[in-house]
Amino acid sequence: MSALFFSMLSVRSGCKINLFLNVLARRSDGFHEVETVMQPLGLYDEIGIRRTDTKGVELKCSHPAVPLGPDNLICRAARLFQSATGREEDGLEIELQKHLPVAAGIGAGSGNAAATLLGLRRLYDERVSEERLWAMAAELGSDVPFFLSPCTTVARGRGEQVQRLPSVAMFRDAYAILVNPGFGVSTPWAYQNLSLNEPGSQASTSLEVFLEILQTGHWKRLTQSVFNSLEEPVLQKYPVLGVIRDVLIEAGADCARMSGSGATVFGLVQSREQGKQVLSRFHDCYGEQCWSQLVALSGTEEC
Repeated sequence: MSALFFSMLSVRSGCKINLFLNVLARRSDGFHEVETVMQPLGLYDEIGIRRTDTKGVELKCSHPAVPLGPDNLICRAARLFQSATGREEDGLEIELQKHLPVAAGIGAGSGNAAATLLGLRRLYDERVSEERLWAMAAELGSDVPFFLSPCTTVARGRGEQVQRLPSVAMFRDAYAILVNPGFGVSTPWAYQNLSLNEPGSQASTSLEVFLEILQTGHWKRLTQSVFNSLEEPVLQKYPVLGVIRDVLIEAGADCARMSGSGATVFGLVQSREQGKQVLSRFHDCYGEQCWSQLVALSGTEEC
C-alpha cells in the first residue's frame, strides 16, 4: 500500500518558562539537584504524524537549526513508543513546523517529545496508561513528563520528581513577554559552568516560601522572588541577555529573568495592556531583530 493513503494526524507542542530555578549540589550521576517551578505557555510548534509503508522514522523540518537525525527527541520518542507497543516494524513520517526558537530554555524540544508520544497514542489508538506514558516521557528527559499534562508544576531531584500545583489565581490576568535573541545556549554547558559558590548562584527565597507566594497571590513578592541560578554563567558569556533583561525592566516589566538555560528572557506583567506597552517600548529601544511574543500566563493549563 502506498504511504499516500495514510492521513496525517496533527498535534500542538507547547513551551514553558521557569519562574524559579534553584540549582543545588552536583549528584554522583553527573546531574545537578534542582528545585524549579515551571509555568506552561500557550505558544506552540505543530507536529504532523503519518504512518508509511516503509520501516523507520523519518523526520522533516524546514528550520535549518533543527537536527533531523535519530538523536532528535521526536525520533527518540517515536522509536520508544513503537518499541513499547510492539510496532517496531511500522514506518512513520513526522513533520515539525517550528514556530518556537531552538535551544531557547523554554522546553520546546521536550514539548516536541511529549506531543509525539501523545500523538502516537492517538494515531495507533493504543490504550497506553498514563503511568506507562509518563515512564516513557521520563526516560526521554527530565522536562518531558511536564508537557504530557502541562500546568503550574514544581520539580525536584534532577527534575523528575514532579508535583502539580493548584491554579494560581493571580495568573488569570497576567502576561509574559518572551524575547529570544536568535541564538541558543547549550544546557550541559550552562550547568557545567555554574559555580555554586558564586554570589547570586543560590536563591535568597526558599522554594517553600516561593510556593506560598504563588498561593497567597502577592504579585510584588512574586516579582521579587523569581530566580534562575543559571543566569550567572550564561550572562557572563552572553551579556546581551543581561541587556535584554534590563531593557524589559526599563520598559515597564515588573520583573525579568532568563528562562531555563537561555537564551530566552521573559518579563512578567499584570495585564495584556501593560504587556503591549512594555513590548512596544522594548522594540522602540532595542529594535525588532529579536523573536518576541506576548502570551497569557494562564492560557494553556490542562491539570
